[in-house]
Amino acid sequence: MRAIEFGQYGGPDVLKVLETGVPDPSPGQVSIDVAYAGVNFADLKARTEGYRVAALPFRPGLEVSGRVRALGAGTRGLSVGQEVTALTDGGGYAEVALADATTVFPLPAGLDLRTAATLPTVLPTAYALVHAVGRLQPGESVLVQGAAGGIGTVAGQLAKAAGAGRVYGVASSAQKADYARAYGYDDVFAGDFHKSVIEATGGRGVDLALDPVGGETFRGALASLAVFGRLVSFGNASSAEAWAVGQPELYPRGISVSGFSILTLAKTAPAALRTLAERAFASVAEGTVSLPVTAEFPLTEAAEAHRLMETRTSTGKLLLNATAHPA
Repeated sequence: MRAIEFGQYGGPDVLKVLETGVPDPSPGQVSIDVAYAGVNFADLKARTEGYRVAALPFRPGLEVSGRVRALGAGTRGLSVGQEVTALTDGGGYAEVALADATTVFPLPAGLDLRTAATLPTVLPTAYALVHAVGRLQPGESVLVQGAAGGIGTVAGQLAKAAGAGRVYGVASSAQKADYARAYGYDDVFAGDFHKSVIEATGGRGVDLALDPVGGETFRGALASLAVFGRLVSFGNASSAEAWAVGQPELYPRGISVSGFSILTLAKTAPAALRTLAERAFASVAEGTVSLPVTAEFPLTEAAEAHRLMETRTSTGKLLLNATAHPA
């Protein structure tokens, strides 16, 4: 089979195509003939910084869709040939991938494999940010960083469907802000956002802020909270120093800060992840949420997908097609 691997950290050119043996599932695992693999910012951080990389060489890829190829001993509730979507522990950039059975989900009714590849990380993350962790209540206001990205486009729709009073987004350019407005946002700010948020809310601030960036963006989101507001951190795209918040920030307005990582939840509380994912997937099957795929590359052109994502000009979701061959 073909797979993508890197043996050193660096730019997209370190991603290499290799021919390798097909892996067999261990007990409790499933092997999947991959149709599509999702491209995530975490894959870029793995390639450049070693994020979640235990050892080199390493095969990136955290989410796939496809058909069950083989079942490891003790696996129940799945069958060979069944169409599934799965969260992996790496290795999704391949024609065959392995996943723990607890993070493999039958395809929701009415969805095709291409759409299904967008589900495993983006949808449960956005659902958790709005509901399980963010605990959004009807009428509350929301601020979402990265509004034009995969998680951002879903979070905006989920917040609006949950009855949010106003949904604000932040994007890195005016073009991306225009794109995001189609996905549940009442307004989207480009660039520096704190002053815009305060003006838009009449000086009040927002009830819930969602931040995947960290650093100064995290601080700006914290300052944009209303009294009793909540901020959920779910990434550190800026690679800034880890944030620290204490009494001086929290006490004056009774605000709170929490965090979320779907990859960590998959390790520490797989049953909770499964419940979360099933609820999130239902929102797509019911038509509450649409997940835009804006670019698709053959598996062997994973480096090109990374280059596009690194430009910060991409919107929506990027996919690798494991069954396509370059022209």
